[in-house]
Amino acid sequence: MIAVSVTPVNDFAELGVRWRALEPRTNGSFFQSWTWVGCLAGERFTDPVLVEATEDGRTVALALFNRVRPRFGTSVLYLGESGTPELDCPYVEQNGVLAEAGRDDELTTLCLRAVAASYDLVLSGLSESVLPAIRHAAGLVLIGRSQASPYVDLAALRATGGDYLSARSANTRQQIRRSDRFYQQAGPIVLEYACSVEEAHAMLDAMAALHQAAWTARGRPGSFAEPFFRRFHQALIVSAMPCGEISLVKVSCNDTAIGILYNFIHRGRSLAYQSGFAYQGQTSPAKPGLTCHARAVQGAMDQGLKVYDFLAGGDRYKRSLTDQSHQQIWAQAGRFWSPRLLMGRVVPKFQ
Repeated sequence: MIAVSVTPVNDFAELGVRWRALEPRTNGSFFQSWTWVGCLAGERFTDPVLVEATEDGRTVALALFNRVRPRFGTSVLYLGESGTPELDCPYVEQNGVLAEAGRDDELTTLCLRAVAASYDLVLSGLSESVLPAIRHAAGLVLIGRSQASPYVDLAALRATGGDYLSARSANTRQQIRRSDRFYQQAGPIVLEYACSVEEAHAMLDAMAALHQAAWTARGRPGSFAEPFFRRFHQALIVSAMPCGEISLVKVSCNDTAIGILYNFIHRGRSLAYQSGFAYQGQTSPAKPGLTCHARAVQGAMDQGLKVYDFLAGGDRYKRSLTDQSHQQIWAQAGRFWSPRLLMGRVVPKFQ
């Protein structure tokens, strides 16, 4: 028989041991791993609530929420998030209940049901396949948005010869080749991978400078405008780099950066999380994003990885460089009579 408990968290170190013990028995994503969930957890989860499913004394599912108590109304539980924009800027995707493989839907339903009767839930970046479990667990479910996550099936590509570029459209191939020729006027295009925490931190800082320059030029703040974003990823690199879960690669030509990519590596997948590119101007044939990602995809395939995942977003370059996609949803759930969710039916408010 499966028992589900809802308890506060008093010791993140002890929880981390239990969480990592469960991970190998699940199909969890990088964003469900303790590497991500446990990063600066003491700061991010100010009122942590743990939902745990056990069977015969063995943990079979875990979900970590943060409770936000509004001045009026029902408390809200945020799955894998703090509920505070400043602390949630390291955006989460491929989120969910960490559940024993083969029983994901059943265990997710039980865990969410245990809290949906008392709290409103904010569930960000979940696989669309989890939606039936959410509907079984809660009386009312609101979908804020659904977004495609384009990816390249490297295993299938490898089985058909492994020529990534030939599988792109004629227009995409032409743009990549024109861009490559532009850069190769100065010399060969080189990929340089960070091999230590120190090198990764230096490359992260260089990427942040490129990223911020591009976004502020468009009148936008950029991801690194929030100090916690950089601090979170500096801490993440410290724990993830020694385990091979981080890939920072600088693509350059004649010692001049074309761009820097920051990817997560997990269970044969490369997740393209963040980037910074040195743009050449609107009239230039240079396409630094296409050049960098095309090289990185080929590099991931050569390394034997199974998938190159661009994560959520409908950017044109993502569609050009991929051939498949999966959907992610951002939802809220709770009781049938939840005032917060009932108001959301008229004027949805997603934080």
